[in-house]
Amino acid sequence: MSPQAIRKVVRVGIVAAVIGLTFLGLLNAVKGHAKDVPFEEWYGNWAVVLTTSILLLAFLFFLTRPRRPKEWRGASLSAAFFISLFTEMFGIPLTIYLLAPLLGVEPGIFGMYESHLWAYLLWRAGVMSLPAGVYLVMLVSSALLFLGFSVLALGWKEVYRGQGRLVTTGLYARLRHPQYLGLILIVIAFLIMWPTLLTLILAPFLIGRYILLSREEDRELEKEFGDEFSRYRETVAGFIPSTSYR
Repeated sequence: MSPQAIRKVVRVGIVAAVIGLTFLGLLNAVKGHAKDVPFEEWYGNWAVVLTTSILLLAFLFFLTRPRRPKEWRGASLSAAFFISLFTEMFGIPLTIYLLAPLLGVEPGIFGMYESHLWAYLLWRAGVMSLPAGVYLVMLVSSALLFLGFSVLALGWKEVYRGQGRLVTTGLYARLRHPQYLGLILIVIAFLIMWPTLLTLILAPFLIGRYILLSREEDRELEKEFGDEFSRYRETVAGFIPSTSYR
C-alpha cells in the first residue's frame, strides 16, 4: 500500500471513530439510566461538559477546516453554540433557573427527563406522558443527529477525494452544500433534544451564517471554475434536492 493510500485510510478511520464516539457518547449521556435521574445527580458533571465539547468541536473543525477570517468567525459562533449547550446540558442549567419561577415550580424538580424541555411542555400541556415525550424527543433528535453527522462526513469524503477539482459526484450530484446542510441539521437536532435560551437565540444567527458562507462559496467556485460551475449550479440545488437555490 502506498503512503498516500495509508494516509487516506488513517484519515477515514479517524473520521469514522470520531463520528462513532461523539454520537454514542452524546446518546448515552443524554439517555442516562432507565429511570429519571434527579437534578442534583444530573447537573454539575463538568467532565462530561469538557469531553462532549472537545469531541464535537474537534469533529466539526476537522471536517469543516476553517481557513479564512470569515470562516473562523463562523466556526467561533459554532463553538459558542455547542459549549453553551453542553454547559447547560450537564453543568449549570441557566435556562431552567430562569424558566422554573415562570412555571411556578422549583428548579430542583428538573431531573434528566424534565430537562428535555419540549417533552416537559408536552407533558404539562397534557399531550402525552413525560417518558413518552422524552422518547419522542430523543427519537427525532437522534435521527437528525445521525443524518447530520453522516451528511457532513460524506460531504467531506467527496471533497477530499476531489483534491482541488470541482466535485459533482456522490452527495454533490444532488446538493451543492451537503456539509452546511449537515451542520444545520445538527444544530436543529440539539434544539429539539435540549433547548436552552442561549442556543435558541444563537441558532438563527448560526444557520444564517452557514447560508451566507454557502453563497460566498458559490461565488468563489464560479470565479475558479467558470462555466463548469455555472452549469452545475443551474442543475443542482444548494440545500434541498429538486428545488432551486440561487
